[in-house]
Amino acid sequence: MDAKVFGKMTRGKLAPEARIDLHGMTLAQAHPELIRFILNAHAAGMRLVLVITGKGKHKDDFGPIPQRMGALRHSVPQWLRLPPLGPVVLQVSEAHLRHGGSGAYYIYLRRH
Repeated sequence: MDAKVFGKMTRGKLAPEARIDLHGMTLAQAHPELIRFILNAHAAGMRLVLVITGKGKHKDDFGPIPQRMGALRHSVPQWLRLPPLGPVVLQVSEAHLRHGGSGAYYIYLRRH
């Protein structure tokens, strides 16, 4: 991704061509939805899409093993690096505050 487009994207000046809202879904529900959305967007020739994960709820943690806040927020970037999404995703970065901030990601897709 060239520096000029990256700068516009990080400042929130570049509007995503499509968006999907995953927050409120479980990991099992969100993963197939994300795969379907990204592959359909790539097939349609889109370059920049927005994936909204939410920031996660703060839960009281009484167990011996600490739990991470925001399971989707941490899992989505990993899913985007693995097949079948890895070959079509060029870059993943946190969204601008205008588009959801730390609760969303910009996904820049490769050309066909």
